[in-house]
Amino acid sequence: MDWPVLVDALNLYGVSAVPIAYAIDEAGIVRAVNPKPAELDAFLERPAPAPPARPPATRLDLEKMRPDTSAETPAAWRADAHALFLWGGDDRLAEAIAAYECALALAPGDGPTEFRLGVALRRRHDAAGRQTGDFQAAALHWARALERDPNQYIWRRRIQQFGPRLDKPYPFYEWVEEARVAIRARGEEPTQLLTEPSGSEIATPADRFAADESAPREPDPAGRVHRDDGRLIRVETAVVPPSVGPAGVTRVHLLLRPNAEHAAHWNNEVEPVRAFLNPPAGWSVDQREARARQPLSAVSTEPRDVQFELKAPPALAGQAVSVPGYALYYVCQEADGVCLFRRQDFVLSVGVAGSRRSH
Repeated sequence: MDWPVLVDALNLYGVSAVPIAYAIDEAGIVRAVNPKPAELDAFLERPAPAPPARPPATRLDLEKMRPDTSAETPAAWRADAHALFLWGGDDRLAEAIAAYECALALAPGDGPTEFRLGVALRRRHDAAGRQTGDFQAAALHWARALERDPNQYIWRRRIQQFGPRLDKPYPFYEWVEEARVAIRARGEEPTQLLTEPSGSEIATPADRFAADESAPREPDPAGRVHRDDGRLIRVETAVVPPSVGPAGVTRVHLLLRPNAEHAAHWNNEVEPVRAFLNPPAGWSVDQREARARQPLSAVSTEPRDVQFELKAPPALAGQAVSVPGYALYYVCQEADGVCLFRRQDFVLSVGVAGSRRSH
């Protein structure tokens, strides 16, 4: 393949299962979708068409592409959201999200809009303009979309990408490192990814939940470590899937980002970020304490990610369950500022399947 790979993050083609085959000619035109063997043979054996005349490259005018939404119809708001998401870049994601929300308000039962709103929220979570709660909100919309169409393979896979090992069909991005090795072997340098796959995205599937049965050993049981209220490190949590049924399993994502407003940065010459969960009675966790990876450099400012898996008890009722925890870390402020050891408490909210969660 020597052409750009087709990417359909919004699932605008409505694909519900893979693999899917596209017959694309030399001019980059899609001639058939899932062609039958005879159609494929005819496509491959046909004479090569003359390439179409291409107009001179012009700068994309997004505003001319956006539809008129004054009629306040779901279709118009969806089309506006698509244009903003596909062509507006990260700077227009807030507008794309707002447009999807307008479409969903006018057509509350529309599964594709739920899914695409989740995609836009997750993309903003990975961008500079992220807002607290974007990741969890994305998971909520994906789950609602799947509730409306449980046969939608693509939507299910998106949840599984960030979900527990018990629900994974395969390691989603294990092939990335293999590809890098192959690219370097032919004398090229791999393209830097915007977001590095880690944790749940490269985790190996499991056929059973392995609970940590050891006695809890809290690193700060008396709560004596001074608290960071988020001034230096901003902590965000998400659980995927956002709701579980009896004996269900969810994956906890704990995200820690240095606060640039205070020039906060990690001190990597000491022990890494540690996080501890204290699940309520009947709940079990795969590890009581987890640690984040840290680079070899003495200081850094990258976001850090700690993940757990949490299993519900066989009997489960109610609207949501609160799971407390805390993180311990070494953080410095300003270029030559003091380095501190700090604690930050957090509470996870895990929904109960069948009940509605707000965000």
